[in-house]
Amino acid sequence: MERRIAELNKRREAALHAGSDRSVQRQHDKGKLLARERLERLLDPDSFNELDLLARHRAHDVGLDERPFTDGVVTGWGTIDGRKVFVFSQDFTVFGGALGEVFAEKIHKVMDLAESVGAPMIGLNDGAGARIQEGVVSLASYGGIFRRNVKASGVIPQISVILGPCAGGAVYSPAMTDFIFMVRETSHMFITGPDVVKTVTGEDVTLEELGGAQSHSSKSGVATHVADDEDHVLEEVRYLLGFLPANNLELPPHEEPTDDPYRDCESLASIMPDSPNVPYDMRSVIQDVVDDGDFMEYHASFGGSIVCGFARIDGHPVGVVGNQPLILAGVLDIESSEKAARFVRFCDAFNMPLLTFVDVPGFLPGVDQEHGGIIRHGAKLLYAYCEATVPRIQIVTRKAYGGAYVVMDSKSVGSDISLAWPSAELAVMGPQGAVEVLYRRELQQAADPAARREELVEDYTEKYANPYLAAERGYVDDVIDPIDTRRRVVAGFRMLRTKREQLPKRKHGNVPL
Repeated sequence: MERRIAELNKRREAALHAGSDRSVQRQHDKGKLLARERLERLLDPDSFNELDLLARHRAHDVGLDERPFTDGVVTGWGTIDGRKVFVFSQDFTVFGGALGEVFAEKIHKVMDLAESVGAPMIGLNDGAGARIQEGVVSLASYGGIFRRNVKASGVIPQISVILGPCAGGAVYSPAMTDFIFMVRETSHMFITGPDVVKTVTGEDVTLEELGGAQSHSSKSGVATHVADDEDHVLEEVRYLLGFLPANNLELPPHEEPTDDPYRDCESLASIMPDSPNVPYDMRSVIQDVVDDGDFMEYHASFGGSIVCGFARIDGHPVGVVGNQPLILAGVLDIESSEKAARFVRFCDAFNMPLLTFVDVPGFLPGVDQEHGGIIRHGAKLLYAYCEATVPRIQIVTRKAYGGAYVVMDSKSVGSDISLAWPSAELAVMGPQGAVEVLYRRELQQAADPAARREELVEDYTEKYANPYLAAERGYVDDVIDPIDTRRRVVAGFRMLRTKREQLPKRKHGNVPL
């Protein structure tokens, strides 16, 4: 028995150091951690339970003479803050982290386990894509991962962390997960690399410009979160998981609140500018209302005219959406509509109540927006809110004009509670535009069109650009002092905690993709 145990220990030791010394050194020289070092930083100490430590490829006839243990990916489960998670960590020191048949089988196994026991799935990606030597077997193996991503979507949270190159077919699994984290300078995602781009299109582009963290967080909207280094990005993953339930049948984790649920939001009494054309920061409103000002933003560098993120109200995690007057006056455009729609659908899938702050002057006009499909993209956000069955509270802080107001979780699309500040303006359009439409002929005939226009705008504003007509009709449940916002939101979510709503039975809806 001693001889057999010695053999086991020898194999285990070889598996724990599967990459060559040279490969390990290269990884460290690039400022990157090894696969197991990443798991040590991500998971609670001594909580990792490895699967398939001794797995090896069986592609003997394609020139792969070496058969290192683990086959280039470390898989298993552990805990984060005491809560179970499943993980895989691609090992760039073994075959460059390229995916082959056994590599994929290990990921298939851990994904199946995560879904069946109902725990988050976290993938640490650092690999060269499909293993060329294994050919179509590698491609088919990717298909098995993609299918499992879709099957687990809306069932368990799926998080992808990009810690190196991620190219070709390898990018599609992260793209179907709920969150993508990237690291500046070392993370790259692209369908085809710079050399192929130059050959096909003649464009000269660097790796960072084409598929770096900055490009994907601000231009393409692929990356939801970006950090400066690997330690920071793994800490951000731990932070995010603190807001999320383990699966779609559980409620998000409650923490005993340290912030008084009945406190005044004193800064909100003076946050609104005197002029409706002067912006303010919606993040400041959100941070004053939520517990301890703790707000984890989603897609912070993309779709800037809307703010989305996770916070707690009365100790319970919620999803927060708010128009951002600092960017394009808070309009809904293609990027912000898509960003918010995906966020709302995630929150609804995982039982996270939605708090929506509204200050929206409309949809962004322009030829580029129309030809780019603002109608279709704006409909995604409308669809997401209409479909949502979680508790929903809407706060109208200022402008709420036209179809954009309806889209932003209005009472008519299913908001459970709609509150407005006295500064709220609920109307088909802004006073200036309304006067131009309603009094065009009168203005043309007026002796002093500018003076008459100003008079009519003032009159329209006083009569219609306020929350009281909407309150009379019940489209707004109450007009409140901004100071009372937190109290009213806490009371509303406490009342809604037992909300139950069933959608009609169907296979699935047809989102306007």
